[in-house]
Amino acid sequence: MNLSHAPTRRPLLLAVGLIFALIALLLPTWAAANRGHHGHGHHHGHASHGHASPGHHGHHHGSPGDHGRGKQVDVMTRNLYLGANLAPAIGAPSLEAFVAANGQILREVTANDFPTRARGLAREIREQEPDLVGLQEVALWRTAPPSLAPLQTGPSATTVRYDYLQSLLDELNRGNGKSGKGKPRYEVVVVQQEFDLEAPADENGVAGDNPANPAIPNAEINGRLTMRDVILARSDGGVHTWNAQGGNFANLLTVPILGNPLTIARGWTATDARVRGSGTFRFVNIHLEAFDPAALVPSIRAKQAGELVAPGGPATTDLPVILLGDLNSDDDTVAPGDRQAYEALVAAGMVERSTATPLSCCLNSSLLAVGAGGSVADFDHQVDHVMTRDPDQVRLRSSTVTGLFPVDGFWSSDHAGVFSSLSLR
Repeated sequence: MNLSHAPTRRPLLLAVGLIFALIALLLPTWAAANRGHHGHGHHHGHASHGHASPGHHGHHHGSPGDHGRGKQVDVMTRNLYLGANLAPAIGAPSLEAFVAANGQILREVTANDFPTRARGLAREIREQEPDLVGLQEVALWRTAPPSLAPLQTGPSATTVRYDYLQSLLDELNRGNGKSGKGKPRYEVVVVQQEFDLEAPADENGVAGDNPANPAIPNAEINGRLTMRDVILARSDGGVHTWNAQGGNFANLLTVPILGNPLTIARGWTATDARVRGSGTFRFVNIHLEAFDPAALVPSIRAKQAGELVAPGGPATTDLPVILLGDLNSDDDTVAPGDRQAYEALVAAGMVERSTATPLSCCLNSSLLAVGAGGSVADFDHQVDHVMTRDPDQVRLRSSTVTGLFPVDGFWSSDHAGVFSSLSLR
């Protein structure tokens, strides 16, 4: 009722009308206050893990609330760190050195203790309560008996050692509901597979313990790394997603492994979404090439950025676009050759919607335990970004960097996380 147009009433009726108006105004405020932070309730429940295929019909993630005019959408990008430095294996000069480097990789993954790191990562996400999360380097580590065959025929190991996605979901959704069976806090929207390689490894450092295969006598195990990009949606925040998609870039880096070319698959994930009654927008999570030679012009990384904003690309749509992820690029905190991808996005109309204070990348040590070589001072540049192609419709409310300090004896990743609260108009 618009009181400015109401006809004159007797005093008693006017008083009654005012009372009802006050009740109507105060009730939503009281209800929001009792729903907690951002006006969302918390449900306690057991971990749930579902892979949403591209093109699915959509999911409702909780009951909607309303932030009023200019809807609030909270997003986060988080690189989980695969757990080891792959460079020694990529540059190995011989099969023996390759097997030894692969063993070192497996030992580093174990030393970097993802089950412990997952607790710190989950704590970051739960404290910020983003509606949508873009994850990169969501590693799946598997093992098999030692063999050279997968280098020719493709990966085949199936014994899971570490599933970063499942471990993170377990921690995010731990303790929900009575007996841990309530609705999860976060659910998977889409998973995109990227790089996938299996190779023999000398993990235990014992020479000659594989006499049955004289070509790789020191290898007692095969290790398989499958990299994934993932979008998560908050289950209790009024988030509705549909049209989930994922893909690999056409422009990919090829590196030599023992003289044979290996293509490094990188990619993107995306979904259309609404949050608490907002207008529809496109959410895009990306991971651009990391090992690009800085002197290459245009770089593979820049070409991948161009694919995102080209006609038919995931960030080319009539909808407002929120794009985030690990760009491995920036405008002024990285070497000139590494700026190309960021500049390509800016040239296509993308603008920043995240903070650069403090900087969020990256530890200089492949080992994340406190005292293993990393330092807060290592975070001296920026490659993890939140951006939009629609600056008039997607405004920045606030942004923060998470995970700069170790938790439970470990940095949660070699990257910090970047959270942005946006206003969608």
